[in-house]
This record gives sequence, C-alpha cells and structure tokens, in this order.
Amino acid sequence: MSTAAWPPTRVIIAPANASEREAVRTAQRALRLAETGEMDESTKAALRGVQQLFKLPVSGVLDRPTCEALDRLRPPSLRE
Repeated sequence: MSTAAWPPTRVIIAPANASEREAVRTAQRALRLAETGEMDESTKAALRGVQQLFKLPVSGVLDRPTCEALDRLRPPSLRE
C-alpha cells in the first residue's frame, strides 16, 4: 500500500477516488477500525473523538489537522 495518500491533499467528507479511499483506510487503521475506505458512521464518530481530544473543530471529516493528530496518537510505523 502506498503512503502517498497520507496526509490527504484535501478535506475528505466522502472519498472520491482511490487515493482518498486509501487515506481513509490509513485513518481507520490508526483508529483500529475496520478498513473499509469509506467514511462510515463509526469512522466519523472516531474522528470526532480525536478532534475533540486535540481541541480541533469537531466535524467528523478527515482533514490535515486531524491527520496530524492521528499521527501523534499512532505514529506511521505503527499504522501498517
């Protein structure tokens, strides 16, 4: 799997292509969720929890600040 999708270049509300689905899978792996590549309700809820923990805007979307928070929680070497 390529790490080129991480962090994503734009905010992901619903993945529109393979690169964005891979970024969502990376986030799901970091969150220890099922790696579907889709922004399902469990993924959005987990992202909101991370956003709240790091005092980010609580949106449930995958954006650069949320990716950086995920990297602080679980370094890239542990995501694979």
